Amino acid sequence: MTWAERWALLVEWAPQLLEGALLTLELVGIAVIVGLFFAIPLGLARASRHWYIRAFPYTYIFFFRGTPLLLQLFLVYYGLSQFEAVRDSMFWPFLREPYWCALIIMTLHTAAYIAEILRGAVQAVPPGEVEAARALGMSRRQALQFIIMPRAIRIGLPAYGNEVILMLKASAVVYTITLMDIMGVVRTINSRTYQFEMFFLVAGLIYLVVTILFTQLFKLVERWLKVEASRKR
Repeated sequence: MTWAERWALLVEWAPQLLEGALLTLELVGIAVIVGLFFAIPLGLARASRHWYIRAFPYTYIFFFRGTPLLLQLFLVYYGLSQFEAVRDSMFWPFLREPYWCALIIMTLHTAAYIAEILRGAVQAVPPGEVEAARALGMSRRQALQFIIMPRAIRIGLPAYGNEVILMLKASAVVYTITLMDIMGVVRTINSRTYQFEMFFLVAGLIYLVVTILFTQLFKLVERWLKVEASRKR
């Protein structure tokens, strides 16, 4: 196949590749944002001094970090349908759809990692800053809101950015449940054109470009947070 023919083939399938990229970004974007909201209480509970508060988040994080995303996806998409109670429940219209199964699992999966990032960031806040806040008469809630969390966000932001990028790459498994993400579209194209090398390379380039964009975005946010912190001093 000549380069002109390859280019014509790429142009022909470009709209489908764009749709696949948008679906991937949609899944990853929703998962890491909603997962962050789930992760905040989990991470704070994980950092608690009391074992009975740490027990549930520890178990949750242990399971989702200790098992592959693909296995979790199969357990929900294929496994839950085996139970009649699930099929008769109000949740079945969602659980039978691959989109919602992928979104739910990706959210729960990334929430576990973000919670552990947040736990480490909270515990990395210098004790002197917390003691100073308490010495000024702040309650535990006020110290958490105005001292610990803002500091923890700046500490944990680079790791959170890495988790977003890792989630982007991990999202490639959702094609296994028939979702037409980047890899799903490429698999379809390859089955029709047999141009495996070219379109796998295109998929890699798409992931690479999105990764670069995410990296630059988090660098800008990190720089902005440093400027804001210096202004408040």
